[in-house]
Parts: sequence; C-alpha cells; structure tokens
Amino acid sequence: MTDMRYEAPQSLDAAVALLAGANGGGKILAGGTDVLVQLHAEMIEPDVLVDIKNIADVRQISEEAGAWRVGAAVPGMQVIDDAGFSKAWPGVCEGVALIGSVQVKGRASIGGNVCNGSPAADSVPGLIAADAVATIIGPDGTREEPVENIVTGPGKTSLGEGEFIVSFGFPARPPHSGDCYLRLTPRTEMDIAVVGVGANLTLNDSGVCIAARIAVGAVAPTPLLVADAAAALVGTTVDDAAMEGMIAAVRAACNPISDKRGTKEYRIKTAGVIARRAVEKALERAKAN
Repeated sequence: MTDMRYEAPQSLDAAVALLAGANGGGKILAGGTDVLVQLHAEMIEPDVLVDIKNIADVRQISEEAGAWRVGAAVPGMQVIDDAGFSKAWPGVCEGVALIGSVQVKGRASIGGNVCNGSPAADSVPGLIAADAVATIIGPDGTREEPVENIVTGPGKTSLGEGEFIVSFGFPARPPHSGDCYLRLTPRTEMDIAVVGVGANLTLNDSGVCIAARIAVGAVAPTPLLVADAAAALVGTTVDDAAMEGMIAAVRAACNPISDKRGTKEYRIKTAGVIARRAVEKALERAKAN
C-alpha cells in the first residue's frame, strides 16, 4: 500500500480543495465503518483520506417549518435518538436502526450507507420512499439529487470526481402521512437483507391515498423506486384490490440474483409480502397522524 495522507478539514471548501488536489486519489471518511474495512482489506488505496467529521454542515440535524435536514456524517444512533426526526420519519429511522450493531451505528452515517453503493443498504429504501434529496458539493459547486438517482450499481454512485454528500433534505409532511421500512433476513440481527421495502403514504380526510412512494432494496443492482406500485395505491382507500396491484408492480420491478440468502424466485415472491406489510404499517401510521 502506498503512503496515505490523513486530513481533517474544518470547512466544506477545504474538503473540496483537498479532494480536487488529489486528482481522483481522495477518499471521504465519515463514519468509517465501510472505508476502514476497505482500507484494511486493501480494496482501496487512496492518496488522501479526508475526514469530514469536523465540518459542522455534515454533523447537524435541523428542522424548519416541518422540513428536516440531516447531515451526511451524522451517526446513525444520533438520527434514531432525535425525538423530533424519529416522530416525523419513523420509517427512515427503522432503516437506519438496522445498520449493524449499536456500536456500528454509533459511527456509521446515512451518507456512508448511501455512498457505499450496496443494493441491500438498509437506509436507502426508506430515504427514497421519503423523497429525500441529497445536497452534493464538489469542484463545480453545490447541486441537489434525489436519493434514488445516487446508487448506479453495486459499489457505484453517480457522484462525480471530488464530489461528496453534505446532507439530506426531507420535505414537510402533510397531515395523515405515514412511512415504514421493513426487511426480510435469514437472521434477526446484523444480516444483509434478502429484501427491504420502504413505503410512504399520505391520505386525505376521507382516507383516500393521495400520494405514495414505494422503494425496494436487495432485489436489483440498485435500490428501486417503483412508481407503478405507488400508482396502484393512489386514488384508493388502500383496499385489498389496491394492495394486490401494488404487490404485482413490486414483483414485476424485481431483478434479483440468487445467492446463499435466497433464490431469485424467493426474493421476488417475498418482495411482495414485505411490501404489503410495510404499506399496512405506513397506512396505520398515516391514519393516526
């Protein structure tokens, strides 16, 4: 392994400059639960490791007029323990809560979970269902990108050279809104999802679904936003017929692999089952809000 320089800048501009100076040889360190493992395994050999934890912009959780912003390097436990955010977005927190052990969540961040590019990342379907938008900074300035556009394949993202995520923005929630994230794993704890589903619903005063987002993980090379599944629910009271349409759309969108955790056929079938359960819980929460 070549000599690596460690830097801990105090500002976004300084971090951007360090990455630009590395000419593609820079790597961001946020929580480190993926990057340090990759370093030890010699999967990556960066010239510069840029630790962004000293930058205030990436470590804050804030709320304004019902809209939330979560820094990309906020540790998972801080996200879960924030009473206001967890009340507004319980489904997002359910995904974050499944990122490894308590010790791992004390370090791991949402930004790292997204940028690691795993199709089975637990936080990502919940973020997509929530319509979260990432604020990204790089040598060309700042831009925004919906989370569903960030992961482009296993271990790959749409971030350009020298870019990194600063924070995630969550929209203000209308009345009668609810979300949920559920996954299926062979074990109850610390395993990779066979399938994970994020669901987010908004009802009108009559109980009719007026907005929905359904996202599925671990069943394709990237986490998926399944527009047809949401369309099956909108304009209905989320009755059995609507549910069956949603399930069919989820299964049709799946393009999984077979591995030791489950066959392709098993993943497709259980994706529909988990999607129904996630929608049922999101619906229950929407009716209570």
